[in-house]
Amino acid sequence: MRRRGLTLVVLAAVVAGVLRFRRSKVSATSPIAALSRAQRSVGMARLTARRAFDRSMTAARLKLAADGTRRRLQADLERREAEDVVAALGQMKGALMKLGQMASYLDEGMPPAMSQALASLRSDAPPMPSDLALTEIERSLGRPLHELFSEIDPEPIAAASIGQVHRAVTSEGRAVAVKVQYPGIAQAIASDLDNSETLARLLGMVYPGLHPDDLVAELRARISEELDYNHEAANQTLFAEYYRGHPHVWIPEVDPARSSDRVLTSEFVAGRPFETVYDETDETKERVAEVLYRFVFRSLNRLHVFNGDPHPGNYLLADDGRIAFLDFGLVKHFELAEVEQFARLIRAMIERDPTGFRRTAEEVNVLAPQAPFDDQEIYDWFASYYEMILDDAAATFTSEYSAALLRQTFDAKTNAILKHANVPPTFALIQRINLGLFSILGKLGATANWRRISEELWEWTDAPPSTPMGHAEAVWLADKAPAEPATLPATLPGQQTSAAQLADLR
Repeated sequence: MRRRGLTLVVLAAVVAGVLRFRRSKVSATSPIAALSRAQRSVGMARLTARRAFDRSMTAARLKLAADGTRRRLQADLERREAEDVVAALGQMKGALMKLGQMASYLDEGMPPAMSQALASLRSDAPPMPSDLALTEIERSLGRPLHELFSEIDPEPIAAASIGQVHRAVTSEGRAVAVKVQYPGIAQAIASDLDNSETLARLLGMVYPGLHPDDLVAELRARISEELDYNHEAANQTLFAEYYRGHPHVWIPEVDPARSSDRVLTSEFVAGRPFETVYDETDETKERVAEVLYRFVFRSLNRLHVFNGDPHPGNYLLADDGRIAFLDFGLVKHFELAEVEQFARLIRAMIERDPTGFRRTAEEVNVLAPQAPFDDQEIYDWFASYYEMILDDAAATFTSEYSAALLRQTFDAKTNAILKHANVPPTFALIQRINLGLFSILGKLGATANWRRISEELWEWTDAPPSTPMGHAEAVWLADKAPAEPATLPATLPGQQTSAAQLADLR
């Protein structure tokens, strides 16, 4: 049975990690079980053997089955495989569950069972017991809960790979969301990430032109940053300060007096899950799509940062009509020179300059020198990623378009140029956010003149507003003081993170 590239990545990551990745379980006494390497291997080895046996038995039955039965057998196998894999990921509470969550919104082209099962990782991870969570909050903040909060709900409103969130009311009467990290998760993820050589080999197999060691180092650094909630608080504060007063974007303000390296408290957002937008009117879906597009590319082009974890579980449709962005643990900060590399590729592409584009692609290391294709072939292959901004005209994102991009990015067997392409560390999260954003926009069926919207956001154009939202954003910008290139705050009030420590993390 043929698997799509991304499905192979997720499944292979679980299977190939059998000897090193841990399978952890939450309990009242040992939330992230400190298992030996041999003990960790047992559960994953059983999963691997079970899946291999199931596939072989199903393959034998498929040979004898009629067409209708074959389809049912194949669907049943995909369902069992998805349930098995996602159950294992959901119990890990570490790097592999994070991998599953990162893949969960790139579901175009996946078997439906895997897509649905992975989506559950965004919000349905098993929480830690309430008593343990409240004890952790109190211990990490160093003060009794009754001195910090007038109310705190012992039941979490969300649970994921690294921590869970509780609703609370401060002693001053403000509604807040309190995110607390699972005890022992840092050690679990450190153990997971020690197996980077296996991850490098996996990435190299899926993406033959990749320089996997550098990319794995980049991914390790970004995932490791998520463990320090001081770092996340600084990132969130940076975004909140920049977007304060924005008519469509809401970044919750951090409460530094109730935050630490293991607890992050920020203002509570009343709203509904992002996925509910798919049942709204076309007008609403297109408004939401434009907000997402502007947030992603304004943050990159103007603030020189963006949130590298853009799945819908981190968005909320706020009751006041804005979109709230909630998780800033995985944020990439770019140097101006790096942003200029992206700009050079865009300019060569929209100028319809195949020779110039190829030269630029080789210079910024997204294409190997002397690849055996002419300039037009190279240009046409990369043009797929820029299709929505090539022309000054309305264009529609579709699920078919995002699925085709996903296949082009991961399926080296059917894309010869892919074998000569590369994803330098600088571009790794850019590619991820493009694929993730385009997948969401495809589901929304978003139509707009994306070229003109992009020109508003590019630093080298400063084009006038092209939509009503653009005009509203222009008014907001006029009221803002000129912003300097983004840097992390040296410290947050009430925290002990030094400028040197933040520089090391960035």
